[in-house]
Amino acid sequence: MFVIIGLGNPGREYENTRHNIGFNVINVLASEYSVKINKIKHKSLIGTFFVDGEKVMLVKPQTYMNNSGEAVREIINYYDVPLENVIVVYDDVDTKIGSIRIRRKGSGGSHNGMNNIIYLLNSDDIPRLRFGIERSETVPLRDYVLSNFDKKNIEEINDTIRRSVKALKTFITDGLDKAMNDYNG
Repeated sequence: MFVIIGLGNPGREYENTRHNIGFNVINVLASEYSVKINKIKHKSLIGTFFVDGEKVMLVKPQTYMNNSGEAVREIINYYDVPLENVIVVYDDVDTKIGSIRIRRKGSGGSHNGMNNIIYLLNSDDIPRLRFGIERSETVPLRDYVLSNFDKKNIEEINDTIRRSVKALKTFITDGLDKAMNDYNG
């Protein structure tokens, strides 16, 4: 079983914010596999499908960003999923817009949602796809991540979402190393 978790905040007011890019990537991936993410379980919206006989669960935690670890921990414990079969997708202010960085493990950096996951799982050995949103020089971090993307970046963001979806498909079918080799940089 594979679990792909997109981080974001529930509610219409957060729908197209930078902080919800994980949800957006999950939505596009779900659309490509004709999966509905509408089952409420483990403090999350969940949808499942199969690729080559392997179950894949798409997850959008509904705990709000800073408590994402609560939902992630419930899912991993309930299904006894090895961490190498989990990947978390989230926004990263330390990565350039238009870039994705796939990593096997590491700190959560300045991302409170990822830090909460690491804390509650007591491990930083969690694969992740960091989606670059850059940092604002002028807008405070909290305000920046909860704001919408600039219109001038929409095309680049949509291209990066498509690349992220391809990387996640590679993770499912060919493994994390192949996804990192093909999509980092």
